[in-house]
Amino acid sequence: MSDNARPGQKEAMLAGEPYLADDPELAADALHAAVLSERYNATPAADHEARRAVLAELLGEVGEGVVVRPPLRVDYGHRTTIGPRTFINFGAVLLDVARITIGADVQLGPNVQLLTPTHPLDPEPRRAKWEAAEPITIGDNVWLGGGVIVCPGVSIGENTVVGAGAVVTKDLPANVVAVGNPARVIRTLGGPEA
Repeated sequence: MSDNARPGQKEAMLAGEPYLADDPELAADALHAAVLSERYNATPAADHEARRAVLAELLGEVGEGVVVRPPLRVDYGHRTTIGPRTFINFGAVLLDVARITIGADVQLGPNVQLLTPTHPLDPEPRRAKWEAAEPITIGDNVWLGGGVIVCPGVSIGENTVVGAGAVVTKDLPANVVAVGNPARVIRTLGGPEA
């Protein structure tokens, strides 16, 4: 069996285990997502129905009233779900090797990146192209400012605000404001000053 026909790589990826991304089945899935992304990104701004139809075909689930401004980039698309009334601004990168779950009423600023893939620290397995992924969960009513990067395996609790340019490397609780690199909580929301 050739190296390009290794069995079980997609199953390993879906199970959150290390896998080789050059698997033909995974490559076909990624190409399908790239074609749909190109179509979505080229859809006329005034053609809301066509844009919604392509987005629904590309992503795993799209709630009512979701707005995603192109360009949008994804790895597979079908591993991303977006809750109702969520707004995603220009230039989102959703690398959905693992599941990306975006709640309801979320706001993502321009150029936000949700990055689930991970790579080995040891050089030899990395050179051999092994990778894995960890899911990302964004709770309801979260606001991620422009340029925020969310790293693999992170969950952000509901109502949390993350300041522009922050890099979120660890889970954030609900109802806080976080800023910086790495992102750190600077305020709790819902108190008398909120």
